[in-house]
Amino acid sequence: MSTELDLRDYFRILRKRIWLIVAIVLLSTLAAAVYSMFFKEAVYQASTKIIVNRAANQAVAGQLDLNEINTNIRMIDTYKEIIRTPAIMDRVVAEHPEFGLSSEQLIQRIQVNSVNNTQVMTLSFQDTSYRKAAEIVNAVSLIFQQEIPNLFNVENVSILNEAKMDITPAPVAPNIPLNIAIGFIVSLMLAAGLAFLLEYMDDTLKTEEDIHQALGLPTLAMITRVDEQEKQQAKQESPSYQKAGELERASFK
Repeated sequence: MSTELDLRDYFRILRKRIWLIVAIVLLSTLAAAVYSMFFKEAVYQASTKIIVNRAANQAVAGQLDLNEINTNIRMIDTYKEIIRTPAIMDRVVAEHPEFGLSSEQLIQRIQVNSVNNTQVMTLSFQDTSYRKAAEIVNAVSLIFQQEIPNLFNVENVSILNEAKMDITPAPVAPNIPLNIAIGFIVSLMLAAGLAFLLEYMDDTLKTEEDIHQALGLPTLAMITRVDEQEKQQAKQESPSYQKAGELERASFK
């Protein structure tokens, strides 16, 4: 007989262990929600924007040099890498020991992004304290503005906006809805896999269909399991039991 399963067999296996799957999914999703809301520490993000433009002595009033602008745009990738180097971060560490971070840690945690076809860069830093994140990203932006003229012939570097210190933003992590969704999907996959594994390891024959699939033979008879209550009820309803009762009552008379 073929042991391949068709689509109906898969649904049968899942339906057979549906309560196990539901229990695992509910417990896992609840655990993900509780962990995200009560145990996962909130993380805040502060950011600044920097624009790198033409050198001031090269700007001509009323004149727009598209080639130079395109060159500045292409140089953005270079500036992004310069920010994440010891040339900038070592000075940040030296001037701000209160941050308690090494230059390697700053390089790993600072995020530098740019919008396509613009000369604007966004510096972001995440920390469990928003104020500390704002202080760090502002310090990195300021020191980059001071150091870049020594590395390139670029004099017109402006900080468009600094990270505000007097606000209380919403945390960027943990993302509770995302964590719950991930917990639900992962637990559902694991529960379904466990159901198929248990079905694969269970080699007992429980139904007529199991016998037909395993042996390819029809079922001639089946012995069912009967509990004590059903036994007593069957005895009371059987004709021999009733006749024995009548004879017992007649003997007493």
